[in-house]
Amino acid sequence: MANTDELHSGLVQLVTLALKAFVSFFPSDFEEIIDRWGQPGQPGQYLNHWPTDITGGVMPIPCHSHNDYWRPVPLFSALEAGCISVEADIWFFDDDLFVGHTTASLAPNRTLTSLYIDPLVQILEKQNPITRFHPTPGNPPNGVFDTKPSQSIVLLIDFKNKAADAWPYVISQLSPLRDRGYLTYFDGKNVTERPVTVVATGNAPFDLLTANDTYRDVFYDAPLERMMILDDNMDNTTPSDGNPPGDEDLHPDLSDLNTIRSRRRLLKRSPHEAEPPSSPDSPPSTAGNKKKKRPKDPSLYNTTNSYYASVSFRKSIEFPWQFGLSRNQMDRLRAQIRGAHKRGLKVRYWGIPSWPRGLRNYLWTVLVKEGVDMLNVDDLRSAASRDWAGWK
Repeated sequence: MANTDELHSGLVQLVTLALKAFVSFFPSDFEEIIDRWGQPGQPGQYLNHWPTDITGGVMPIPCHSHNDYWRPVPLFSALEAGCISVEADIWFFDDDLFVGHTTASLAPNRTLTSLYIDPLVQILEKQNPITRFHPTPGNPPNGVFDTKPSQSIVLLIDFKNKAADAWPYVISQLSPLRDRGYLTYFDGKNVTERPVTVVATGNAPFDLLTANDTYRDVFYDAPLERMMILDDNMDNTTPSDGNPPGDEDLHPDLSDLNTIRSRRRLLKRSPHEAEPPSSPDSPPSTAGNKKKKRPKDPSLYNTTNSYYASVSFRKSIEFPWQFGLSRNQMDRLRAQIRGAHKRGLKVRYWGIPSWPRGLRNYLWTVLVKEGVDMLNVDDLRSAASRDWAGWK
C-alpha cells in the first residue's frame, strides 16, 4: 500500500511539474507583450493611444465634485470618477483669481487659470484634434468625455469676496475657452450647449451677469428654496379652476409647507384678496443664501440666465433625525424640485449629511429617484461605484 501511495504522489508531482513547464512557454510571452505594450520599438507602440482617449473608458455620471480643489489632482480626479460638474472657490487679490476654501489656504500658483481654465483647454484640444483624417473642427466640438462627447461639464465658480471687482476678471480669464467655441452661451434668443458650462454661485453679482441681453456665457446658481410649487395632491386645496399650480403658488420667502398650505386654502376662498399668513413659528427662510444678494422674485430665474437651482439640504430640508425623510420633508423636497424643473433649471442640494454612510446612501437614492439632477458629493469613489445605468 505504501508503494502505491508513493507512486501516486510521484505521478502527481510529475504531472504538476510538466504542467508548470508547459504553461511557462506561453503566459510569460503574453505577459511580456502586455507589459511592453505601447513602449517604443515594441509591438503595439502605435496602438495603445488614439487622439481622443484622454478620458477613454470613463463613463460620465451626474455628480458634482464639491470643493474640487481639495482633490489630490483638482479637475482630473473628478474627471477620472466621471463627475460632470466641478467647483472652484475664487478669491480676488492683486488682480488675479486664486482658488481655495479660505484665504489661509491660498497659494500663488493655485489660480482659476492654472487649476481649471488651462487644463480644460488642453483636454478639449486633445478631444478635438485637427489631423489629416479630421481636417476641420467639429460642430459642435467634442466634450471632455470620450464615451459621451456631447456631455457638457459644469465649472461652478463660487465668488467668495469682492464679487463686482472679480467679475470682469472671470469674464476675461474664460477667453481661451470662449475663443475656441467651448463655452455654453445665450445669444439673446436661445441657449447653445457646448463642452463647458460656467455657473456662478456664492456672492456672484446677478445684476452684472444679466446686464448683457444679447450674449452671455456665464449662468447663475438660482435659489432653489424660493421656487417651491405645491402639488394639488399634497392637500385638499385644489384650485377652483382645476388648473395645475402656477406662479401664484410660488413665494420667494416661504419654505414651510404648512404655511403654503394655509396660503393655498386662503387663495381658494378669495384668490384676489388673500395674503400669505405670517407665523412666528415659520419665519421667512434664508436657507442656502450664504449672504448672497440674490433677487427674491423667483420669476427672474430661467434658462437664459441660470443653470442650477441650489440650496443647502441641511437648512432647507433639514437633517432626517429619524433616519428617514418625513412626509413634510418629502413634500418640501418635491415642491422645490417641481418649481426648479418648471423653470428648466437643474436641481442641486449641497450640505447633504455624509455620516453615517447608510443614511448618506439612503439620501442619495431618494434624491436621484425624486429627480435631483446633480448629486453633490465629497466621496467620489462611492459616487462612481453606484449603479448609474438608468441615467442618461
